[in-house]
Amino acid sequence: MDQLGTLHQANGRYALRFERSFSYNPEEVFRVITDPHSFSQWYPFATGEMDLKLGGKIAFDDGEGTTYEGIITELKEPYTFEFREVDDLIRISLQEEGKGCQMVFTHIFDDKEMAMYTAAGWHRCLGVFKQIVNGQPVEWKVNSVELRELYREAFDQNR
Repeated sequence: MDQLGTLHQANGRYALRFERSFSYNPEEVFRVITDPHSFSQWYPFATGEMDLKLGGKIAFDDGEGTTYEGIITELKEPYTFEFREVDDLIRISLQEEGKGCQMVFTHIFDDKEMAMYTAAGWHRCLGVFKQIVNGQPVEWKVNSVELRELYREAFDQNR
């Protein structure tokens, strides 16, 4: 199993941080992150509509009749992709590491009570992202309950 994400407090908000290593260079991983088709396969509610520029919009649909837009707030190819999704901020940064790269995925949000659910969801999404980067077929693991319990225990220790 991939390394668990961590929960931090930052400026009165909360930040979930996940680190993943890839044997591909930042340019290759950045392409997968910002490709609308790939993005819609691993990112929740993404529709595949993305205007890839600073201030550009990303379309989301929750599948229950609500559509909304994210706004790209930072775009520095091939190292940083950041956007605001409603009140939350998502930052994906890549650092060269040997012949590959290290990805740091950070989600900044307000509701600590949702942290274990959000962390379990991102853990699953990043697992699918890793499959896409590695050219594997997308397979969503049925492990939400197990992951929520792992994150609940990890975050309870931080109290």
